[in-house]
Amino acid sequence: MRVAIVHDWLNGMRGGEKVLESLLEIYPQATIYTLFHKTGRVSPRIESHQIVTSWLNFIPGIHRYYRNLLPLFPSAVEAWDLTGYDLVISSSHAVAKGVHCRQAVHVCYCHTPMRYLWDAEDDYHLSPLRRALFGIVRPRLRRWDCEAASRVDSFIANSRFVRARIRAYYGRHAEVIEPPIDTDFFTPASPDRREDFYLAVGALVPYKRFDIVVQAFNTLGRRLVIAGSGPELKRLRNMAGSTVELRGWVTDEELRRLYRSTRALVFAAREDFGMVAIEAQACACPVIAFSVGGSSETVQDGVNGILFADQHADDVIQAIRKFEAMGWPAEQVRHRVERFSREAFQTKIRKFVAARIEEKQERQSFRAQPA
Repeated sequence: MRVAIVHDWLNGMRGGEKVLESLLEIYPQATIYTLFHKTGRVSPRIESHQIVTSWLNFIPGIHRYYRNLLPLFPSAVEAWDLTGYDLVISSSHAVAKGVHCRQAVHVCYCHTPMRYLWDAEDDYHLSPLRRALFGIVRPRLRRWDCEAASRVDSFIANSRFVRARIRAYYGRHAEVIEPPIDTDFFTPASPDRREDFYLAVGALVPYKRFDIVVQAFNTLGRRLVIAGSGPELKRLRNMAGSTVELRGWVTDEELRRLYRSTRALVFAAREDFGMVAIEAQACACPVIAFSVGGSSETVQDGVNGILFADQHADDVIQAIRKFEAMGWPAEQVRHRVERFSREAFQTKIRKFVAARIEEKQERQSFRAQPA
């Protein structure tokens, strides 16, 4: 069976790329199609596969300003010829699902409908000029996005939150299969010893709301370590008080050490799923999280963390004080993490894809029968 996996772009190792790694373990002979690829920015496991890029990859320095080229993405993804493939899996938070593949079974693993296109433009802090220009092209891009969704045979959502958004924007049903984490790697320390600091992890982009976390810890005077890189780094450094440390990008080994030693992970984003919250719990690290989005499905208030209702520094402060008044046994924090293992994810994906292939074969057999 010839398999293609279409991934929006390869410009760093985040949650979507970890899903891609697991998909490649299921389909090791798959060819990767992606809009652009910066060599060395993703894992050797991904880069060991054949990677086909679009014409966008020939634009010098695209990995630095690709966000400005969104109107070009649809034509680039539609230019690929996927004739001859039996299965196409699009790993999509942007345009990958819009690929043309009429002969193949097309399953879309949807990390989210395009946030900046549908319901989260304000989260990206656009300048007045960019906001005006985006307002001109948004209606056309929304029409294209809906048309692209119609090319998908079956959707998989990474959370119930994303399933609801797929239904709202595309009018399509989606099966929920949560993304995987490496539960063999992310494990508690033995013995479990916690140091007196809090942790925030992720890409430093506006919608992650690291700003309110920094504000909260400036007020509290508690120690905060932020692990991650991105366009918000300079602004956050300018905001940070003496108790806030921005480490930048860290290795998986360093991240695991931080999860194992911090008092809690602070997670202020309205996230579609939030893999870092599960990685933390796997290391017996409680999570203090915003209650809207994927966190509401993975953090049980008072069991493996604390939920707060609004994205304001005061709410973060109140949640931290509530957290500090409670006890957090390691077994209690990590009691549900095995459902997010790679093995569980891959079993569900194999079963789902096999059923979709069987359905298509049955439809083709029915059509081939004489009248």
